[in-house]
Amino acid sequence: MNTPSSHAQSAAPAQTAPQPLNAPEAGFSYTREFFEGLVDHALAHAKQLGATDAGADASEGCGLSVNVRKGELETVERNRDKSLGVTVYVGHRRGNASTSDFSPAAVERTVQAAYDIARFTAEDPVAGLPDEADIAPADTHRDLQLFHPWAITSEEAAQLALKCEAAALKTHRRITNSEGAGVSAQQSHFFSAHTRGFRGGYASSRHSLSVAPIASLPGRHAEMQRDAWYSSMRNATELAAPEAVGRYAAERALSRLGSRKIPTTECPVLFESPLAAGLLGSFVQAVSGGALYRKSSFLLDSLGKQVFAKHIDVSEDPYILGGKGSSPFDDEGVRVAPRQVVKGGRVQGYFLSTYSARKLGMQTTGNAGGSHNLVLTSRQTQPGDDLDAMLQKLGTGLFVIELMGQGVNYVTGDYSRGASGFWVENGRIAYPVHEITIAGNLKNMLRGIEAVGADAYNYGAKTVGSILINRMKVAGS
Repeated sequence: MNTPSSHAQSAAPAQTAPQPLNAPEAGFSYTREFFEGLVDHALAHAKQLGATDAGADASEGCGLSVNVRKGELETVERNRDKSLGVTVYVGHRRGNASTSDFSPAAVERTVQAAYDIARFTAEDPVAGLPDEADIAPADTHRDLQLFHPWAITSEEAAQLALKCEAAALKTHRRITNSEGAGVSAQQSHFFSAHTRGFRGGYASSRHSLSVAPIASLPGRHAEMQRDAWYSSMRNATELAAPEAVGRYAAERALSRLGSRKIPTTECPVLFESPLAAGLLGSFVQAVSGGALYRKSSFLLDSLGKQVFAKHIDVSEDPYILGGKGSSPFDDEGVRVAPRQVVKGGRVQGYFLSTYSARKLGMQTTGNAGGSHNLVLTSRQTQPGDDLDAMLQKLGTGLFVIELMGQGVNYVTGDYSRGASGFWVENGRIAYPVHEITIAGNLKNMLRGIEAVGADAYNYGAKTVGSILINRMKVAGS
């Protein structure tokens, strides 16, 4: 079984600022200029009421989602959403309100509501807009090529989904059913400003194609196994071919037929690359400001300390062209920059917003809204370390391709998830396994990373290859 690879782009970012949108051409109902006027009206009214500071964000999103099943159209959905969010500060008191009504009277009512909330809420000494020194100036806002509208009709989307599902069903006679296939085309734009001098916004898009086939094994030991695959890109021209997505999803489902239980044991565990991104996500959660200042993290006071194995590095780059986690500024308008988050296994930085940084007595890292294009690598990885090579490194143990449940305790680091995958002997897949639980502690798991594959896969804003953990508990029969 092979895992597709998706490597992060490394092209130099463009220095030009995003251009204003012509709404009808872009598929939107509102222009950038309209949003600027809406936001400016909200800020002016907040100041008129007596607000110390204020911020406002106007946004619009629209899209198409089509689903098919067993060769027939199931659903066609079109969505169009709009919103104006207003935040008002009266000293260190904060109020927030929102509306989907863009009329001048509704804007003023929304600002009034936010102001009234701020007047009567409890004072928070660290509440407030970012410091002016941290704001991303307008002339530094880069065009990161995040907007690629897809002018696809519902009929064309249905045909793509049908092709994807048909390819899955034709892969083998044991692919006997399907949970369906879907195509989604989504796009949005926003403009945000606040009274500390920030003004900015941009448009973005996200498109996807997915399918979930079911394989069955007839006879006395009848069995059914489901799996799924998808392709998701900002630019629809970069999506995988529907036939390729369908065949690969079917091959995954077929590979799971004949699954069996295994005895309870301790062994090395290899996480398939999409699941390995979840391990990276657990680290991000643990070193994010909210968890740190609430003291609800197993990685408290980890700055400068060894958290991963010594050969592991984690980098963050918000400027990757077309990246799913790219942005010229964070959700507060704070400047962002490429940085090393983990170097040689040691934590070099947290993920902090303005508020969480102030709570911790630190500086914002430009991560209000989340991380930006994280890449986890190992200094030991060789170009030939594909999935087959990683199975060889695993030797005898468990190769996990699906996780179930939410069994992660971020306070203690305890990790326990339902799982399925393959038992591997002497570097080769022996048979599929199911109905097992893998358990450990994230502190030991991160330090116990023995190898990272060259089969890098991009999962949202995270890119990582398959990850081999030296030892975990596997609860079976």
